[in-house]
Amino acid sequence: MMSRCLLSLSCLAISGASLIAKQPNVLILYADDLGFGDLGCYNSKSKIPTPHLDQLAKEGMRFTDGHSSSGICTPSRYALLTGRHHWRDFHGIVNAFGGSVFKPERLTMPEMLKEKGFDTAVIGKWHLGWDWEVLKKPDAKPTEVTQWNRKKKQWGPEAFDWSKKIPDGPLAHGFDYYFGDTVINFPPYCWIENDKVVSPPDAIMDTSKFKKIKEGNWEFRPGPMIKGWDPYENIPVTTRKGVEYIKEKAKTDKPFFLFFAYPSPHAPIIPNDEFDGKSGAGPYGDFVHETDHSIGQLLKALKESGQAENTLVIFTADNGPEHYAYARDEKYDHWSSYPLRGLKRDIYEGGHHVPFIIKYPGVIKPGTLNESLVSQIDFMATIASVVGFELPKKNAAEDSHDLMPLLRGEVKSVRSTHIHNTSSGRYAIRDGDWVLVDTKSGYVSRRDKNWEKKHGYPEKENAEAKLFNLKEDIGQRNDLAARHPGKVKKMQALLKKIREQGHSAPRLAK
Repeated sequence: MMSRCLLSLSCLAISGASLIAKQPNVLILYADDLGFGDLGCYNSKSKIPTPHLDQLAKEGMRFTDGHSSSGICTPSRYALLTGRHHWRDFHGIVNAFGGSVFKPERLTMPEMLKEKGFDTAVIGKWHLGWDWEVLKKPDAKPTEVTQWNRKKKQWGPEAFDWSKKIPDGPLAHGFDYYFGDTVINFPPYCWIENDKVVSPPDAIMDTSKFKKIKEGNWEFRPGPMIKGWDPYENIPVTTRKGVEYIKEKAKTDKPFFLFFAYPSPHAPIIPNDEFDGKSGAGPYGDFVHETDHSIGQLLKALKESGQAENTLVIFTADNGPEHYAYARDEKYDHWSSYPLRGLKRDIYEGGHHVPFIIKYPGVIKPGTLNESLVSQIDFMATIASVVGFELPKKNAAEDSHDLMPLLRGEVKSVRSTHIHNTSSGRYAIRDGDWVLVDTKSGYVSRRDKNWEKKHGYPEKENAEAKLFNLKEDIGQRNDLAARHPGKVKKMQALLKKIREQGHSAPRLAK
C-alpha cells in the first residue's frame, strides 16, 4: 500500500513538473531607419506591402505610441539593451573603428538572460563598438582621403592583424554568439563571426565595384574591404543564419534570446532584384518589403521548429526614416512618417515614434490595439519580469518600466513621461498627451519647406520652446506654448528633475 502511494506521489510530481513550461524564448526584430507610416498595419495608405508584420500585429499587440530613446542608431540600441536613457551617458553614434559604449559594470539584457539559463545571440547590425586598437599593428599609419568635402582618415587592410580576436564586442557584453558585418556602411567590410573576421580584408572600399545602387547614396565610410564584397548579400546571408539559429535551438532544452538587427531600410537602399517594383514607394519601399519577407522567414522557422507558441516576439525600429523620405513623398506620395512630423535625428515625433509590436502567446490577446505610451527602454524591466529576474538597484535599468501589466490587459498605462533626445543640449519631454520641444526647433536633420507647405504646416516656427497636444494634434502643427506658459514651465521643471535624479523607473522611486 505504502509503495503504491509513493509511486502515485512520484507520478504526480513528474506530471506537475511537465506542466511547468520552460522559459519563453525572446526574439527581438529590430529594423533600421523605418518609418511609423511604412507598415500597412499602421497606415492604410501605405504603398508598401508588409504582410508578415501585418500578420504579427494581428497575432499580438500593436502599440500606436511606442518610442525609441534616440533619433539615431547607436543610442537607441544601447537604451534597448540596458533599460537606460542613452543621454545619461552619451548622444552620438559609434564611428568607424570606434570603441564600445558599454561600461563593464553596466548590466545588459543578454547578461541578465544568461543568468537565467538562456543562450544568447545577436545577428546583423551591432553598432555598439569594439576594441579595434588591439588589432592595429604598432607601425600602422592611416592615409588621408576626402569624402563629402571633408578630410578623413583611412586605415588600409595592412594596418590590422586580422588573425587576432576583436575584444569588447557582443561576446564581452552577454552574447554567446554574433554574426554580421557590424555596420553595413562602416569598415571593415567583411563578415564577423563571434569575435573574429571570417576572412581578412585585402582591399580598400570601392563602391564602384558594387552593383548599381537603387536609391540615394552608398554612404560607405572609407576603409578595409574583402575583395568581392557584395552588400546586397547582407539580408539574404543574415536571414539564413537566423533561420539556422532558431532551428538549432529547437534541439536544446535551453531557451534562447535572439536580437536580430536589420541593416534596413537604412542607406544604402539596396533591395535585391527579386523585390524590385514590389511596392509603390520606389526602391525604399521594395527594401522595406524585402525586410518584411526576411521577417516572415524567421517567424516561419519558429513555427516549423515548434517554438512559436513559446516565444515572445518584439518588432520595432531604432528611429525614423532618413531624409530621402522627403523626395519619396514628392515622387510617390508616400510619407514614411505618416501621420507624424519629422524624420531620423529629429526630436519631432517622426524621429523616434516608431512601429512597436509584441506577440506573446498565452499572455497577449491576439489583435489587441494599445494606445499607451511605451518605450524600447521598457523591454529590460518587462523581460526581467517575464523570466523572474530581480533587477539590481545600481547599474541596471534605471529608466525601464515593466510592460507586463499592459500586455496582460490589467492596466491602461504604465508610464506617463518620456524624454526624447538626439544631440547634446536638445531635448523634448512627453507628459501625458503633451509634448514639449524644449529647443528652437524639433528638426535636427533638415527642414523641407515644400513638404511643410504640402502638408499644411506654418511657415514660421517660434524661436523658443514649442508645446503640442498630441491627442488633438499628432502631426505637431499647432504650437500652444504661447497660450500655456505655465504648462511650459512645469514640463521644463519635470525634464530637469528626471535628468538630474538619474533615474525614472518606478522601482527606484523613493
